Amino acid sequence: MSEFYSDKDVQREVTELQGKSATAARLFDIRRIIGGLFVVYGVIVTIAGFTASDADIDKAEGVNINLWTGLGMLLLGLFFLAWLKLRPAAPPPPDVVPGDETRE
Repeated sequence: MSEFYSDKDVQREVTELQGKSATAARLFDIRRIIGGLFVVYGVIVTIAGFTASDADIDKAEGVNINLWTGLGMLLLGLFFLAWLKLRPAAPPPPDVVPGDETRE
């Protein structure tokens, strides 16, 4: 027994798949991953900077390197996340199917 799909059913399924694909593209945007990792590591390194002993600071010639590096990482991570928020990835146009581009 074979199943027949109407054009309406096929179009509805294609639209659903395009929506899922656009959602997955936004979810796995590299800016989200990089920004999230830099924020997490920045928080860890900043905490290490706040709890640094005098001996640790003396090793770095008086500079609390963990604090400054952690703050820099936090700023970079927040920059990536702000960039993602301000310029989200645009979904591909609905009539373009990957792999079906014409070559000139």
